[in-house]
Amino acid sequence: MTDVAYDNKGQLEQIQSGLLDGETIIAVYDAIGAGTGFIGLTNRRIIIQDKSFVGKKFAITSVPYSKVSAVSVVSNKSWAGQFFSSGEIAITVGTHIYEIEFRGTEKAHHVHQVILNFAA
Repeated sequence: MTDVAYDNKGQLEQIQSGLLDGETIIAVYDAIGAGTGFIGLTNRRIIIQDKSFVGKKFAITSVPYSKVSAVSVVSNKSWAGQFFSSGEIAITVGTHIYEIEFRGTEKAHHVHQVILNFAA
């Protein structure tokens, strides 16, 4: 597990504690902004900590890659020829959209590429 990219050791350990047999972690990135705490990517699924529940509750949501219908790069400005000018992505699963903002465009790009690779 030496090639795992992560921001926060506690978040990595939380993902490690819930792995399925044969499942390996690719990355665990901290999210900024309201709602999402972090996103984990494994060889089987996306794991999202959602802190948007009423009463200071949160959920750890597992999304199999096969259920992802779209992954988008989100930006509040027009792009001038740069695909990844934003550190925010949106993952569409059924009728729900998970928006995740990262510290840096490179993490958004990595998550986007991993999801596209496994969801295809």
